Amino acid sequence: MNIKRNLLNIIIFICVCLHLGCNEGAQESQKKDIDYHTILQVSSLFPSSSSSSSPCVLSPRATKTKSSLHVTHRHGTCSPLNNGKATRPDHVEILKLDQARVNSIHSKLSKKLTTNHVGQSQSTDLPAKDGSTLGSGNYIVTVGLGTPKHDLSLIFDTGSDLTWTQCEPCVRTCYSQKEPIFNPSKSSSYYNVSCSSPACTSLSSATGNAGSCSASTCIYGIQYGDQSFSVGFLAKEKFTLTNSDVFDGVYFGCGENNQGLFTGVAGLLGLGRDKLSFPSQTATAYNKIFSYCLPSSASYTGHLTFGSAGISRSVKFTPISTISDGNSFYGLNIVGITVGGQKLAIPSTVFSTPGALIDSGTVITRLPPKAYAALRSSFKAQMSKYPTASGVSILDTCFDLSGFKTVTIPKVAFSFSGGAVVELGSKGIFYAFKISQVCLAFAGNSDDSNAAIFGNVQQQTLEVVYDGAGGRVGFAPNGCS
Repeated sequence: MNIKRNLLNIIIFICVCLHLGCNEGAQESQKKDIDYHTILQVSSLFPSSSSSSSPCVLSPRATKTKSSLHVTHRHGTCSPLNNGKATRPDHVEILKLDQARVNSIHSKLSKKLTTNHVGQSQSTDLPAKDGSTLGSGNYIVTVGLGTPKHDLSLIFDTGSDLTWTQCEPCVRTCYSQKEPIFNPSKSSSYYNVSCSSPACTSLSSATGNAGSCSASTCIYGIQYGDQSFSVGFLAKEKFTLTNSDVFDGVYFGCGENNQGLFTGVAGLLGLGRDKLSFPSQTATAYNKIFSYCLPSSASYTGHLTFGSAGISRSVKFTPISTISDGNSFYGLNIVGITVGGQKLAIPSTVFSTPGALIDSGTVITRLPPKAYAALRSSFKAQMSKYPTASGVSILDTCFDLSGFKTVTIPKVAFSFSGGAVVELGSKGIFYAFKISQVCLAFAGNSDDSNAAIFGNVQQQTLEVVYDGAGGRVGFAPNGCS
């Protein structure tokens, strides 16, 4: 009898333990599900109906830090190009330009480009297949040029080196820009650079075109894959970032013959790694360190900050890698991707063979074909309860969220060498065209040998730190707050 009672107690005890264990397992599973997924209001993926005219909210970092500039989206309320009203971007055109930029980066890295010479007549005969491609030029800053200071809106670009702006007189053509075109004859601090200058010799590495001479003055030329170009004098001028951060004698291109899709902006601020880039020229002040946060909303500004002031203590760094024929780019070593807490089964050579880079001017992150296929497959499996939609342009994985107030999406994180793990914000996972067409914001490269590119949609709201002197790039969350 006692044996039976003891046996019964043991069975009850085992059953209770199993029951509790199952509950704990379920609770643990539920907790992990919350940790690895995000519940979003579908409406948050789109600009609010009032955002086109809502007041601009300024970045505290840009406002309080002496070496910091406000970053605005060129189509946003805060953009100096739009008179306080957001403009509706053409997403298909943006993606088309983005692919042209990616193609030109891959061409540059695969040694398909040759060094060209700019003629003395400031000719427009620059081969369109060569050079960089500006892409959609999403993000702009305002910089003061000359004496007295002339404020200009410039696209900032980590994939370009030479800073340039349109200049009077326009010898052949200038495109339309918002501010008055810079007139060097009205600046007391402007002077041209001779063609015997080492800076003129450096143009081939900074622009892909060797400098040439016109009456002993150095001529630069830079052309883009979309047939845009700028040709003019290599010059030195005073640059004013803020009242306390002023630099004399900065090399830049004073373009008197310019054409292309730059509409509204005055030119470009080159943040690459070449010695003619702005970070290299201001290295004594900032030690080649700068950081930025790209705003995810049209009615907010982000920041572009030079130097180490205000950099978050939570930044995790990864070493800058060397990319063959890409010394101007900031290379990265991607070592893994997780989707919904699951590490994707991607062989390390998929990333290490072609290499990877981070680029402020590329919109959509590009991945090697095998890596993208793994990401797409895992993401689609974890989004299986939502209807699919047709793809758009380079984006082939889309969902119809009509009728849903919320959407549960798997978190996506990138792991880089050195232990840096970057979890993307929700705006870094989706690219939303309309409620019936919300797409995964990644695309696959056409070839295994093409480098991966970590684009600006994925960088939104992150603090991204470039430490050129330290040879590293860092990331931290909530960079715009």
